[in-house]
Formats: sequence, structure tokens, C-alpha cells
Amino acid sequence: MTALGKLFRTTAFKLTLVYLFVFALFAASLLGYFAWNTRRLITDQITGTVDAEITGLSEQYNQGGIRRLVFIIDARTRRPGSSLYLVTTFSGDRLAGNVGIVPEGVMQRVGWTETAYRRLEDPEGHEHEALARVFQLPGGFRLLVGRDLEERERLFDVVMTAGWWSIALVIVLGIAGGFFVARRVLRRVDAITETSRTIMAGDLSGRLPVAGSGDEFDRLGVNLNAMLERIEGLIKGFKEVSDNIAHDLKTPLTRLRNRSEEALRTGKGEADYRAALQTTIEESDDLIRTFNALLLIARAESGEASTHMSEFDAAEVARGLCELYDPLAEEKGVMLRVEADGPTVLRGNRELVSQALANLVDNAIKYAGKGSAAANSASAEIVIGAQSEGEQVRLSVADNGPGIPDADRSRVVERFVRLEQSRSEPGSGLGLSLASAVAHLHGGDLKLEDNRPGLKAVLALPRSGPRLPNPA
Repeated sequence: MTALGKLFRTTAFKLTLVYLFVFALFAASLLGYFAWNTRRLITDQITGTVDAEITGLSEQYNQGGIRRLVFIIDARTRRPGSSLYLVTTFSGDRLAGNVGIVPEGVMQRVGWTETAYRRLEDPEGHEHEALARVFQLPGGFRLLVGRDLEERERLFDVVMTAGWWSIALVIVLGIAGGFFVARRVLRRVDAITETSRTIMAGDLSGRLPVAGSGDEFDRLGVNLNAMLERIEGLIKGFKEVSDNIAHDLKTPLTRLRNRSEEALRTGKGEADYRAALQTTIEESDDLIRTFNALLLIARAESGEASTHMSEFDAAEVARGLCELYDPLAEEKGVMLRVEADGPTVLRGNRELVSQALANLVDNAIKYAGKGSAAANSASAEIVIGAQSEGEQVRLSVADNGPGIPDADRSRVVERFVRLEQSRSEPGSGLGLSLASAVAHLHGGDLKLEDNRPGLKAVLALPRSGPRLPNPA
């Protein structure tokens, strides 16, 4: 399709033609109404003038008879711009006036008429149009008084000519404006189409152009770019999950298979087989926990869990987790306590918030006793906090362990990332990833702060729950 053809097929150009047709029709109607009113106004002025003259001439006839009437008409015909006059006998013979010839039968029809006429001084065939009134006088005489319509028709022609030229100019300017608007819109649409093709070809980094004018195309581009960023993030996360599963789960699965094979090859009795099965069950449970964590992260990042929001007391969740983990903390030699400001109402998914906070507590228990506090024989301590700050609820887990270096804090929230290279502690490296996903689901953030010493992990969540995106 040619560029001109594409231009003609654009919605903007078609709408411009529709608006142009409607406007031209309205302008033509307005022009016709104006011209008709102008013509009617001039006609009313003519009839008023002629009626006044006939009334005056009738009075003169009543006072002085036909001689006086002929004298007055002869005097009036000598004035510049005079009206049209004709006085005839009952048989149609001309007595006075400046009208030479009128069509046959005009003088016999009493009343108003539009008729052709010829002046006395005009040559043969040179006729004019007039609006005249024929009046019958006593004695059978007839009087015609009228006005030439040339001025009315000339003014009407001037108005109509100016109107038609104005409509033609409007049409030309409208079509030119339609071309300009259509080209501008088509250029924006072509840019969006080109970006869409790039994205469909597999390059998810493409973004729709935004001109910065704030028009509807810019608003559409901003919203679509936000959607594309979200899609790109989800696909990138899916790819990372796939890669991480392939790398991090391949080792435990291989180890599981090797141990089973070893048990079959070297097992000498029921005790050896039972031990091998017990080890297989334990490693299978670890794999199940890993997959469950991945499913929870997927639910949080996809927004599926956002439909199960309700109000609950975050402080009660913190106290419940303290009771749940207190035996494990005591076994590790860690003191666990809660700091809460009383009821802390939060709107969200209680299951996911509880799981995210539990992951933070579990991580803190693993590493709280490994820092400088333990080396100085100080008691390892973990504080679970639930406080309200304005429109936010802050759920925190603070410990006095080794903490996390500043350079690694953005990396530890990624899936399967563990700073402990020896992997001596159990875990899959998904705890902080789940906490971060839950925070984003609720419209909040996971913040990793320095507890001096140790680490303070904070779930900062809006009290009223996640906000819906602005459609504008």
C-alpha cells in the first residue's frame, strides 16, 4: 500500500472528512439562511416604500384628479434613483411615468407582482426585473409603482459568491488540516507498530516512543511501557527460575540417585536399606520444600494471591511466630522476643505475610550466633517487630549476627543465592526472594538495613493493601 493510500485509510483523516462535511453543511445552511433573510429584508423595505408612495399618490389624485397625479409623477421621475411609475387609462393607454413597456396583462392584475419591464430610455430587448404594485384609481385609471430589483439581486449575488468562496476555502483548509493531522497520527502509529514488531520478534527490551506532550498517545505509551516492563520482568524471572532449577536442583537430584544406587549396590541388610530410604526421604522433603517455595514466589509475583486479601493483626502474627520458633531459637542458644505496639491492623494475604516473616526469622536464627556478639560471649538475640508508621506497617526481624555486606544486599533477594559458599546450613536460598515477592505483591518493599551489629530485615507494607494501577 502506498503512503498516500495509508494516509487516506487512517481514522484521523476519515474523521476529518466527516467533521469537514458536517461543518460545510452547517456553513452552507447558515449562508443560505443569511442570504434569504437579506433578500426578504430588502423586499420588505421595497414593499413598505411602494405602499407609502401609493398612499400619497392616491391622496393627490383625490385632491387634484388625474392632471395633478400626472404632474407629480412627471416631477418624481426626474429625481435620481426614483421609483418606477406608470399611469394608464382604463383601456391601457400610457399617460405618464418612467416605465416604457411591461408585459401584457400586468396592468390588469391589481396587487403585487414581480415583472419584467423596460425603461423609456432603454433600447429594444434591454429588460429589467421589478417588484411593483398595481393600484386602480377612481375613473378606471391604473397606477403602477415599483422598485427595480437589480440592487437586491446584486447584493444577493455578492453574499452568495462570498459564501461559496468561504466554503471552498474551508474545504481546502480542512483537507489540508486533515492531511497534517493524519500524517502526524500515522507517524505515531507507525512508530508503535514498529516497536510492536520488534517485541514480537523476541526483543522484549523495546519500548513505545513517548513524545512528552502528554497527549493520549503518550498516556497509552506510558501505560503500555509499564506493562511491557512487567512482562519482561516476569519472563526474565521465569528464565532465571528455569536456569536456577536446572543448576541448583540438579545436584541434590543426582546425589539422591547416587545414594539410592549405592544402597542397592552395597547394602547388606535391612538396616542399610532403611538408612538409605531415610536419607532419601529427608532429601526428598528438602526438594519438596524448595518447590513449594518456588510456587509461593510464583503466586506472589503473578498477583494471583492479591484476590485473597483481608484485614488481620500483624502484631498477632509476629507473636505467633515467636511462640513457634522459640524452641528452635532456644536450641540454637538465641534469645527470641517481640516488640509490638499493640494491635497493628494490616490488609493483605495473611498466609503469604506470615510465610515471608517466618523466612526472615528462620534466616536470623541460622546466622544470629555467628557474629562478633558470639565471639565476645554476648547473648545472640533476635527481635521481631510490628509497628505502625503513618500509612505503613513495618514488620521487622533484627539480629546481632554477622549481617550482610552492603555490596551483597541487592543480590541476596535473587533466587537460590546464598552467601555461604560452604552450604553447611540447610536452605535453598529462596527465603529472601519470597519475602521480596510478597512485599511487592502488597505494594511495599523489603529493606535490608544495618543493625550495628547484625542485620535488620524490614517488610514495609501499606496499611490499606496494594493500590491498583492508575489507568491514566
